[in-house]
Amino acid sequence: MCLAIPGQVVEVVDEGNRLAKVDVAGVRRTVNVGLLDSDGGSGSGGAGPGDGGLIHVGFAMAKIDEEEAHATLALLEQMGAEFEQELEELKASVIE
Repeated sequence: MCLAIPGQVVEVVDEGNRLAKVDVAGVRRTVNVGLLDSDGGSGSGGAGPGDGGLIHVGFAMAKIDEEEAHATLALLEQMGAEFEQELEELKASVIE
């Protein structure tokens, strides 16, 4: 099963390639935030520090606010093993 998990942009690490460090349930990884650019995010390039998004396979798929992030995370945590597996896969992923 593949899940999109709420995360928060910590810092933009490569503006040209639209890569940002995100925190997803305590796991920090570099993901591509280019798909958020059309959402009119903070700053000139789209997503920036503090913005929330749904993260899946190395990409931020959609912007979400803090309330939606908390509600989504609570539902995902109820899934148990599937959620834990997705977190383990995220921990093993690397985009640099």
